[in-house]
Amino acid sequence: MKKAIKYLLLASLLFLIYTTVVTYPKLDIVDGFSAKNIASCVFLAHRSQQLTEQRDNDLPSMELASNEVDNGSQTVTSSVYGLKEREALYTAGLGAVLLPPGETKRASATIPQRDKTPIQLPFPYGNLPPKDSILSNINYPLLQKAVAAAFDGEGEDIKKTRSVLVLYDGHLIAEKYKEGFDQNSVMAGWSMTKSVTSTILGILQKQHKISLDDNHLFPEWEKDDRRNITIRNLLNMNSGLEWAEDYSNISDATKMLFLDKDMSRTQVQKPLSGQPNQSWNYSSGTTNLLCGLIREKFNSQQAYLDFWYRELIDKIGMHSMIIETDYSGHFVGSSYGWATTRDWAKLGLLYLNNGNWMGEQIIDTSWVNFSRQPTNTSKGIYGGHFWLNAGGIYPDVPRDLFSCNGFQGQYVFIIPSRKLVVVRTGLSEKPDFDINAFLKGIIAAVN
Repeated sequence: MKKAIKYLLLASLLFLIYTTVVTYPKLDIVDGFSAKNIASCVFLAHRSQQLTEQRDNDLPSMELASNEVDNGSQTVTSSVYGLKEREALYTAGLGAVLLPPGETKRASATIPQRDKTPIQLPFPYGNLPPKDSILSNINYPLLQKAVAAAFDGEGEDIKKTRSVLVLYDGHLIAEKYKEGFDQNSVMAGWSMTKSVTSTILGILQKQHKISLDDNHLFPEWEKDDRRNITIRNLLNMNSGLEWAEDYSNISDATKMLFLDKDMSRTQVQKPLSGQPNQSWNYSSGTTNLLCGLIREKFNSQQAYLDFWYRELIDKIGMHSMIIETDYSGHFVGSSYGWATTRDWAKLGLLYLNNGNWMGEQIIDTSWVNFSRQPTNTSKGIYGGHFWLNAGGIYPDVPRDLFSCNGFQGQYVFIIPSRKLVVVRTGLSEKPDFDINAFLKGIIAAVN
């Protein structure tokens, strides 16, 4: 009996040791995500801590984190059983950032200078209410049915849609929000932000400050074949650089987002695991590397920050948008863009209009075409920092669809052949949210 108890205690001890060894390193990720996301949701999006913990942080292991919000210092401190405590700091204009241990402020706190003068035109080209218009080729009852079907019914919690907006040929034809959200609610775009980063590069290309075929991009790459990687390869996620985009485990992506001070350097250090233009591999590190490349085009931090807002975001009236910066001051262009549903729609409209905004060519039409061109080895699902339907992943949707996609089902769909921009935000992806059925229903209402 004593021997059995002894073996049982030994087995329990070994299990405890194993669990600690396996779990403890993950606490940085759990605490980091919890602190950062709560800080952004509470201070930037103006949601309650309770709602954020129950909904936005409703992910595996996140329930283990205890979170303390300090409204005075605008910080959030998170830990699991007091272990691996992480602190996130919010700064107006810059968003929330995870602080390294022992730090109480950002390494770079330069604030972008913005012009948010309201544009006195109806939405979507301005900030005034949209015009009331009835278009003869729209079946409005069928459209309303398709939009309503994107939301959970009474007692359901599967689709978790928060907003849907539909533009047809520049006209707002449908808009619906989950209770508690409205047209002023700022929504996390997650990886939809990658398409914003690409657009900034498109503007630099139009200004002749970069070319898609530029190579020899970083000094660290000069001694090996990485020197041959082009900006085109990076935008196509086809550089051949090693990267693991896995959010269920400790990976390159999670270590970058929740441990690194300067996220623009993470991918720079990676070796080749394939060949440029032959090895499609989705990588948030690649986008943040591009944010670092963009930074090198400016003489000051102020000029770098201001450019994104002056030349794109505020120019097309996306005044609600904030792209958060990392601890070092680089935009986290892979993941941390926030805007209202209406402002996300403006980005889609810019691309629907081939880069033209009310007569001004913001990006060249050739850049839009590049964004829509399938990346080699991607099987038709990816272009230049946009997702594609060229391979027919949505069988009942036109093949010319291209889109900005983000974690948990954030989408800006552009369908040129149907003159449509469709935005959906929420907290679920397939199979819980059926994109093909959703878009099929909307398209059926537009003759």
